[in-house]
Amino acid sequence: MAVYSMTGYATATAGPASTHETTASADNLAPRPPASTATSVSVELRSVNGRFLDLGFRLPDEFRSLEPALRDLLSAAFRRGKIELRVNTRVDTETSWPQPQTEQLNRLVRLESTVQGWMPKAQALSVHEILQWCRGSAAADKLDEVALEAAKRCIAGLRDARAREGERLVAVLMERVDRLRELALQAEPLVPAVVKRQQQRFLERWTEALEATGAAQTVSREALQERALNEAAAYSIRIDVAEELARLRSHLDEIARLLKAGGEVGKRLDFLIQELLREANTLGSKASALELTNISVEMKVAIEQLREQVQNIE
Repeated sequence: MAVYSMTGYATATAGPASTHETTASADNLAPRPPASTATSVSVELRSVNGRFLDLGFRLPDEFRSLEPALRDLLSAAFRRGKIELRVNTRVDTETSWPQPQTEQLNRLVRLESTVQGWMPKAQALSVHEILQWCRGSAAADKLDEVALEAAKRCIAGLRDARAREGERLVAVLMERVDRLRELALQAEPLVPAVVKRQQQRFLERWTEALEATGAAQTVSREALQERALNEAAAYSIRIDVAEELARLRSHLDEIARLLKAGGEVGKRLDFLIQELLREANTLGSKASALELTNISVEMKVAIEQLREQVQNIE
């Protein structure tokens, strides 16, 4: 299953002529001559990242009734992201004038006769006015169906665009995961040496403190040595970061598994990024050597780069 980005763009156009031809062939009927075959509907989709699915619509007045159906189509195709849908119509200038139908003209004659019966001084309709009325009164050749068809094509295009962007994101994320693994491998062999060195330094300071206070003269040497070893062991536990490194590697393995599995992994990845940052912060706070501190800083940089990219994953 693919990993989808929440960033993408797509556009699609459909016209009533192609829609009628498809319907006619399915029903084994001859295509009906449309009143305005040059009218087409274009749908545009823009998507950016968002915590939830946030849908926005910019529709002409004649398509306002389609908003619930369009919302259902988008909700079925996407789970997260801020998505804006625009619908526009275009009429070919070469054939923009409608072809008046007989029933339209008959109705217009009756209406004109009625108006002139009540208002004898009313002027007769011009050819231009008749054509404008025929265009406005036409059934729009089922443009609602055309708009929905264009929307379906556009949604499919947006899914493809988000999948392609998601593939690129996976490559970038895996590079950061590999970098964090390298840093963990660099830190792992340093831990025992650092702990031993700090433990020895602790014992030296412990001995100096006892001699400075004169406690070594009042307490037996064996008791002092045992107490010193116990304190040194407790101190070494506090500065040992082996457990943090183990958890960090475990989180990296889970991130790699999710990226390979695909699907809606954005929220789970975001949670794992927070856990990675927690382990890196603990590593930095417990680090008692400059080498581990530097590794912790580099880890935080790589994790922040991971976070920025994960914000775009569905």
